[in-house]
Amino acid sequence: MESSEINILKKIRNMSITLLKIVIGTMIMAIGIDLFLVPSKLSTGGFSGIGTLLYYLWGIPVGTTTLILNIPLVVLAFLKLGKIFVVKTIIGTMSLSYFLNVFEKITPITNDKVLAFIYGSIAVGIGTAIVLKARSSTGGTELLANIIRTYKRHIRTGTLITMLDAIVVGVNVIFFKDIEIALYSGLAIYIMGKILDVFFEGIDFTKMFLIISPKTQEISNKINEELGRGTTLLKGIGMYKKEKRNILLCVIARNEVRTSNGNNRRNR
Repeated sequence: MESSEINILKKIRNMSITLLKIVIGTMIMAIGIDLFLVPSKLSTGGFSGIGTLLYYLWGIPVGTTTLILNIPLVVLAFLKLGKIFVVKTIIGTMSLSYFLNVFEKITPITNDKVLAFIYGSIAVGIGTAIVLKARSSTGGTELLANIIRTYKRHIRTGTLITMLDAIVVGVNVIFFKDIEIALYSGLAIYIMGKILDVFFEGIDFTKMFLIISPKTQEISNKINEELGRGTTLLKGIGMYKKEKRNILLCVIARNEVRTSNGNNRRNR
């Protein structure tokens, strides 16, 4: 098989995986929206939040609303983000709209607002993250956030989406005139934003160690060999005897603490 054929097969495989991620992600989002959030009049913002409002005002299906509202954003995204991203976004938008209309006919899993906002926001957050990881979007605030980031790249994706969604929730509260909606929806948006940040930024728990020893060079070498971590040498003075001391500063990941402790015991 020629290299050109191999490359074509790789592209087909990668595109198939990407499309599968988009479908799975949008399905999870629709489950969170239709089976948890909408029945309790809750929202994580976005165009689905506007769809929730229109659903209760005029009975317009949430999926139909999100599809119509996304059309002008898709046109703008084509100019700013390129054809491939827009094609995947169209697939994501249509897929979400389809699943929203399908799950809308299913009996809600719970009518308890506490359970609804917890599980709904988790589902929407995970689904959104999967779609964004596929370098796609379902339109709405996700797409708008991607467009804004072409101008303001220093702003986190999760932060942007949270801000935009909060505006939509505010509009919902004004129309429904129920402060509980704001309180629950605010928590839902916060949870969703945190899930997005975890997916994109990771859970970065670290620990800082200060090591006082006359063998700082040997310890530094060992840390570099065993953990692949660098160290910083600090100068200090022992306040009891006023003696000069060398202090090693080292920052390691939380899961490396056990390894460093084990190495320390072996090397005593």
